[in-house]
Amino acid sequence: MEVNLGSAGSATMEEVVRNLKGAFEKVAANRGAPGPDGKSVREVRDHLPQVISELGPALLAGRYTPGDIRRVWIPKPGGGERGLGIPNVVDRMVQEAVRRVIEPLYEPHFHPSSHGFRPGRSCQTAIAEAQRHTEEGHGWVVDIDLEKFFDRVHHQRLMARLAERISDRRLLILLGQMLKAGVVLPEGVRVSNDEGVPQGGPLSPLLSNIVLDELDRELDRRGLHFVRYADDCNIYVSSERAGKRVMASISTFIRERLRLQVNEKKSAVARPETRHFLGFRLRPQVGGPTEVLLSERTVKRLRDRIRELTPRRPGVAFDATIRAASGYLKGWLGHFGVATEGTSVLFPARAADAHLRLRLRAIQLRHWKTRRTIVRRIISLKTTAKTAFKRIYEGRKSTWALANAPVVTRALSKNYFAVRGLVSLADSFEGIWRSIAASKRQLTLPWGTRRSSSGQQPGS
Repeated sequence: MEVNLGSAGSATMEEVVRNLKGAFEKVAANRGAPGPDGKSVREVRDHLPQVISELGPALLAGRYTPGDIRRVWIPKPGGGERGLGIPNVVDRMVQEAVRRVIEPLYEPHFHPSSHGFRPGRSCQTAIAEAQRHTEEGHGWVVDIDLEKFFDRVHHQRLMARLAERISDRRLLILLGQMLKAGVVLPEGVRVSNDEGVPQGGPLSPLLSNIVLDELDRELDRRGLHFVRYADDCNIYVSSERAGKRVMASISTFIRERLRLQVNEKKSAVARPETRHFLGFRLRPQVGGPTEVLLSERTVKRLRDRIRELTPRRPGVAFDATIRAASGYLKGWLGHFGVATEGTSVLFPARAADAHLRLRLRAIQLRHWKTRRTIVRRIISLKTTAKTAFKRIYEGRKSTWALANAPVVTRALSKNYFAVRGLVSLADSFEGIWRSIAASKRQLTLPWGTRRSSSGQQPGS
């Protein structure tokens, strides 16, 4: 029987062992890459009963030692690279089991304005709270960026916080070993780890929240209005002067108390409509609700991602390209679908749709290869033969230039791609907004005029 709940002081290594099987299923569902030992999730699954039968006693007796962590570098949207740490599959299973046992000790005590990596909370709940603060008259934001937060977490301070609620010494020793696990760099060099919480393991999000809960409590003690999502923290104040004062004092607290660093180049006191927060920017309206708009960085990132999903190189199946692009756009909408109705969102959505269709048309023409085949295909899409021959054969246009020719855009139209399953961002946003408007109208209808699905009034 798996244990997913606990109370303060009840976390034990026995509970961790009882959670191993369920923890593995969670790790397997994430489909992560192998760690330094090279063993995949499938290989571990093939020997799972034996792994658990050996791992359980080792954990209880204190013989288990976490393996090294494989370091990989991924590009950051704003430039530079972010280091991820990938533990071995078995180590990830143990981390997930530990997380399941200790999270209930901390989750009920986290501050309500902390939204990252928490059950029932998300980027959308963070943005909703930020909206509320700006609508209440806090029209300036203190945007604090923590420099290399995950790489600079102070181990001793974190272990002291963990010891406040965890009484099982075996579990505390295990957590300390996880924090200090060696790191294998891409070139194969192994380095020790004296500080930081490597991103990539199941336990790191919870540990980061435990560290930054101290910041949340300090902000709350000062009566400040804030929203935090992981290491992104925005504090909302009523004036620029107040914002500068808060920036100075909180930066001192972060540096001296938490032993972390504020990135002064990326941190600022500004109007919220000029700052990037979780991919959005907030624009307060006089006497109205705060608008949630896409940030410039988000629009640029979307355009760059579309280029990556529609490569010029041949060999990628056309339908597979459409599926990949649509899958990404659906996930993108899941995050950014809360944007406020208006041209500030609709224009970049339409531009992204047009950019994607242009690149798909070029890929389709490249798959058709010869102009003779292109003409034949265009004619089959209800274009006159005379027009098709004239426009396709005139001049010495490249495939990418030809993709923007009117005869091609009419034949390979928006509907052509929609039939093949391509998602339209603009249409999706308009559909979301229509649903919201319909819900609001339904809520404002008096009971006597509300109609049932059959068209009859209730009680008729």
